Amino acid sequence: MSSVIKAENIVLAYKSHEPIIRNTTFDIKSNEFVFITGKSGSGKSTVIKSMYGALKPSFGDLTVCGVKMKNVSSGKLKFLRKHLGVVFQDYKLINEWSVEQNVMLPLMIGGFSPQVCKVQAQKLLKHVDMIDKMRSFPMELSGGEQQRVAMARALAHNPVVILADEPTGNLDDYSSEIIWDLLKSAKKHLGTTIVAVTHKIPQTIATDYKQYFLDNGKMHEVI
Repeated sequence: MSSVIKAENIVLAYKSHEPIIRNTTFDIKSNEFVFITGKSGSGKSTVIKSMYGALKPSFGDLTVCGVKMKNVSSGKLKFLRKHLGVVFQDYKLINEWSVEQNVMLPLMIGGFSPQVCKVQAQKLLKHVDMIDKMRSFPMELSGGEQQRVAMARALAHNPVVILADEPTGNLDDYSSEIIWDLLKSAKKHLGTTIVAVTHKIPQTIATDYKQYFLDNGKMHEVI
């Protein structure tokens, strides 16, 4: 399998003299399901941010879908994000937009016609069992419902990689299981690479996966 995300001795820091991640190397292959685990404050979300370009490495090489992230241009970053789906713990839906419009967003950015955007959005909302709420607004939904909408949005443009940052951290067991099932389905049926940050790998995950444990600023593969 080819590498989709590859890091070689990367350093990640918000302040140059206080690195969060130090000299870390890892390799994520196409169609892998990868968990990044570690204690609270260990830098798990920092690693995910580097993968979608919200934080550039201050040292070392990080390549995501063929794009080198260290000095990535805004144009290249825009190109890359067309191949990524990102799911956040706090959903990051646009509260002024309907559920349907939120799911259409990645397709609109991709330049698809309004008709294609609507058809794909409705198809995905059926898939996550939210079609009956497509005219609702995010603040009218429960946390679990908002995260299902966020999952539909992340899947809308058939991404190469889904980056999920504590996607079930705020959810009950029922909603959590739905989210993990959707991620497993994306890997199995779409060939999507899944990278998920979590404080605890679900016991019912029932799929092959790779685990990295983040400790003292470095990621270690758990064998």
